[in-house]
Amino acid sequence: MEIGELLGPRGVLANLKVTSKKQLLQELASRAGEITGLHERTIFDALLERERLGSTGVGNGIAIPHGKLAGLSSLCGVFARLPEPIDFEAIDERPVDLIFLLLAPESAGADHLKALARVSRLLRDDGVCDRMRGCDNSDALFALLTEPAELPAA
Repeated sequence: MEIGELLGPRGVLANLKVTSKKQLLQELASRAGEITGLHERTIFDALLERERLGSTGVGNGIAIPHGKLAGLSSLCGVFARLPEPIDFEAIDERPVDLIFLLLAPESAGADHLKALARVSRLLRDDGVCDRMRGCDNSDALFALLTEPAELPAA
């Protein structure tokens, strides 16, 4: 699974200015609602419900909020780069500035997990993250996010 299967150009927010986790999730839900046609409140509620289980702030300034939604027909991603990091209650207690929202249909099962693993792999690459942090243009960020994954040498 490639990032381009999850994310379109409209799903990239290159310079999102927010001051709190709640505001960030609201902005992400709003953009996801525009893309999916689902009501943004439905998306926001699903994200809050998932965050209650434990923060999706995975460390190193990265968060991967995610949820499953009835009425969603396919996986959907929204990526945001924040010019000013915010507290996200991440596992390493560092503020976050790179966020990849992943939404999946309720019936997604293994596809949801594969997508989470793919996003996680991408965001574990320090070089990619450094380039994203230095980029405040949506088109350039989309290009970085959707570069084909390098295959390990045989």
